[in-house]
Amino acid sequence: MSLTETDVSDDFRDLAGRVAGSVVTPADPGWDTVRQAWNLAHDQHPDLVVVPAGPDDVAAALDFARETGRTLVPQGTGHLAAPLGDLAGCLLLNTSALRGVEVDADARVVRAGAGAVWGDVTSALAPHSLAALAGSSPDVGISGYLLGGGYSWLAREHGLGCTSVIALDVVTADGVQRHVTAEQEPELFWALRGGGGTTAVVTAITLRVLPLATIYAGMLLFPIERAGEVVRAYERWTRDITEAATTCVRLLRVPPLPDVPEPLRGRAFVGVNGAIDLPEEEAVALLADLRVLGPELDTFAPMPAAALGAINMDPPMPVPAAGDGMIIDDLPEDAIAALLAVAGPEAQTPLLAVDLRNLGGAAGRPAPGGGAVDHLPGRFLVYAVGIVPDPALAPAVAGAVEAVRGALAPWAAERDYANFRETVVPASRLWAPDVLERLRAVKAAYDPQGVIRTAHQLA
Repeated sequence: MSLTETDVSDDFRDLAGRVAGSVVTPADPGWDTVRQAWNLAHDQHPDLVVVPAGPDDVAAALDFARETGRTLVPQGTGHLAAPLGDLAGCLLLNTSALRGVEVDADARVVRAGAGAVWGDVTSALAPHSLAALAGSSPDVGISGYLLGGGYSWLAREHGLGCTSVIALDVVTADGVQRHVTAEQEPELFWALRGGGGTTAVVTAITLRVLPLATIYAGMLLFPIERAGEVVRAYERWTRDITEAATTCVRLLRVPPLPDVPEPLRGRAFVGVNGAIDLPEEEAVALLADLRVLGPELDTFAPMPAAALGAINMDPPMPVPAAGDGMIIDDLPEDAIAALLAVAGPEAQTPLLAVDLRNLGGAAGRPAPGGGAVDHLPGRFLVYAVGIVPDPALAPAVAGAVEAVRGALAPWAAERDYANFRETVVPASRLWAPDVLERLRAVKAAYDPQGVIRTAHQLA
């Protein structure tokens, strides 16, 4: 429905009277702030934005969307905004105010609001020497991450983040608030853990956490001219590596920005980063095969588990970016050569980073009692991204991202990881046929009108 003066004076005023939070329209101050996703390259223009203060507001927003024929799009941060488009005709539910975090240290459980980011959660857990299966960036929202699967620096040892979820508080499309567990609403519980969140709007998530105060983690950086040597060594190193190590090899081009440390500013590197959950002596021994190559910078050391979000050096503030990912089954010599041809030292590429994260271990095995996604196939999770400082550069950056995917296409796995696909893709690329059939049945049961929309649809 397009925005009209009648909408503003009647419908929107009525909704504003039903919520304790905010209803923001294009005519209101703050509109550009609440409508904007974390990824600034994607300009969102919904009909209105609701910033709920609690579950009752979410229910009111869903009722309003259903009654007025709008689609409701829940969004905490908007890291995965690209597949959503411009949100024309939609109600954007900005959950950023739902950021409360409650820790039960004795039970090793944390409950966090849908708008919480991983930095909120890890900071709350740190005083209790506890850690979650958190995202590699502290600014990523917990909801989108967990609903899509969740690959952390502890994934090979403990599995995907969504396997740690034990309860969700949600509002379904009919405006009904529900507490969802393995015993209550079991099909919805299954669907929300990896199914992408299109079956209900989450208001809070409860998850198991781990007793972990410190961990051996960091990064090794080498000049990008050594990319062939380092990538090949990393591929050999990860063939039979312990599940206690979750690591990544990356091709990194650091922008020449003043807030970047001088030794890195404006330079290109090949690096290995990650975490090794072993006693220090064992971790040092494990890393020796890479350290012998002589990195220019070596930050691997014992660190607080709460600091794991820093080792990937993700931008701390919203940026305009274009990225996409895939999973590959293997990384043979031909694949390494193909990768280096498009992103290695001789390549003229606008990409900021190309990451290959080591899969397998617990992340590669179906988890007992798991949800719609309980493991990931393949050997490496690939993600390529570039900054888009000017919209005119977007096609070039997107083309460079696609060049990486194209180079590695011969080794592509049967399915991809939803949280790393930043383009519109068929649902069959994200979920196996039997899983997709079951997800569609849950969607039909809880949202038959298709009121709720998320980045990746089930159609």
